[in-house]
Amino acid sequence: MSQVLHTPPQSTAPAPPVAPAEGDLSAFALRHGLSVSGARPTLPTYVRQLWARRHFITAFATAKLTAQYSQAKLGQVWQVMTPLLNAAVYYFIFGVLLGTKHGVPDYIPFLVTGVFIWTFTQSSIMAGTRAIAGNLGLVRALHFPRAALPISFCIQQLQQLLFSMAALIVILLCFGIPISVSWLLVIPALALQFVFNAGVSMIMARMGASTPDIAQLMPFVLRTWMYVSGVMWSIDKLASKDNLPHVVSVLLETNPAAIYIDLMRFALIDSYHSSQLPAHVWPIATGWALLVGVGGFIYFWKAEETYGRG
Repeated sequence: MSQVLHTPPQSTAPAPPVAPAEGDLSAFALRHGLSVSGARPTLPTYVRQLWARRHFITAFATAKLTAQYSQAKLGQVWQVMTPLLNAAVYYFIFGVLLGTKHGVPDYIPFLVTGVFIWTFTQSSIMAGTRAIAGNLGLVRALHFPRAALPISFCIQQLQQLLFSMAALIVILLCFGIPISVSWLLVIPALALQFVFNAGVSMIMARMGASTPDIAQLMPFVLRTWMYVSGVMWSIDKLASKDNLPHVVSVLLETNPAAIYIDLMRFALIDSYHSSQLPAHVWPIATGWALLVGVGGFIYFWKAEETYGRG
């Protein structure tokens, strides 16, 4: 009997899709309308996203400020007491023991103003350094422009400075310094300093996110910066000495921290005259704010997609 062989029927089911090669994944994702998760937006889009979350930024800053001394019995009083105690220590060491108060009119208002304004810069930079590394849970859990964190910490420090300014005004009045129209210069001076501080904070936030050990180094850097910023002594008197190299005098006078301290002293203390200010002080203060503020923002934005990963 003959045996007939039958060819099995061909399957009509479609062939399974072939996974693209690893090198073609980007093109494959683009063809199907997929985008990278957490990709960095364009700079204008990023600015709009940040502005849309302005209420979150201010609320976060206020909440941080309220919680800062919640465990202390004196509570928010420490917002004023901390810089005042620092000023008292500096007065004893530098004003009394080292004699830097000699030749400086209204030395105590001079010193307290310098300490308060320097503390604003110091605290903003330290908080910015830990802005990403210290809030990884928030960064990984929620989608928002990461620049909101260092900016909110700068707003927190500005709020704390405004509380301290009330004590500063009392000190100025107690030492016979009258209220004058020049006090209005505090507003543009603080605005420029805030932009500068925010720029440095964003630079340090990006660096601190990738290298957390920077937070341990910053106190030493900031302490050195404080000593060359004329917080406890007069840069004008030192720069006028003939034995000081000209380049050192220029560096001291254009130091941004010293510039903002000088502007506040000029605005608040009537014995601090314009002749003690560096030449072109307002353009220099504006230039530092724009250079560091805008540059720091762009520098931080360029690493937006890396924060909270790894």
